[in-house]
Amino acid sequence: MTETVAQVKLATMAAMQEEHNLQVHPEWRSQNYPFYRAAWVECAEMLDHFGWKWWKKQQPDLDQVKLELVDIWHFGLSELMTRADAAIDPRVADVLGASVADSTSDGEAFRLAIEALAQDSIATQSFSVTHFRAAMETLPMSYDELFELYVGKNMLNRFRQAHGYKTGEYRKTWAGREDNDHLIELIAALNCAPEAVPAALYTALEQRYAETAS
Repeated sequence: MTETVAQVKLATMAAMQEEHNLQVHPEWRSQNYPFYRAAWVECAEMLDHFGWKWWKKQQPDLDQVKLELVDIWHFGLSELMTRADAAIDPRVADVLGASVADSTSDGEAFRLAIEALAQDSIATQSFSVTHFRAAMETLPMSYDELFELYVGKNMLNRFRQAHGYKTGEYRKTWAGREDNDHLIELIAALNCAPEAVPAALYTALEQRYAETAS
């Protein structure tokens, strides 16, 4: 059976996630990491970027919100992968790859969707593709955006690990700004074929990190 584009993207993300997880621990699948916990904690961080306080004016930082959603997907994807003996269930791509309505963000609907995702993660100690898809829909965020930002954040995560993230040597703030901010700029500045993006982005991260060392 021929794979759909959505399934190819899912398989690509799963392969990249496998490589990253192996970098963290060679036997990551047997470590029983609480990916669900990491996901719901990220949900709370996302709401701070999006804004939820009624007693002060807040402007959603949508670039950061989308990166936080991608962070959640890293953990969700890892949890889904631990359920599979081999390839991840391709039906996940069918859920996430469905078209997203071209609309503006519905702030309260998004907050409720994120809370539902967090609540489900805590209650079931697992990850719900359906709840995650609902959060994408209410933002809105397309599957193409998820894929592109996932590749970018995956490269940043690899970069972090290679530069001492686990041992505490890594600088997450570069010249007064978080590395996520630099990542958004570097992704926007890339001008290359899709298959060349990971290597080109990693090189750009190396250069920016070195430039902001002092």
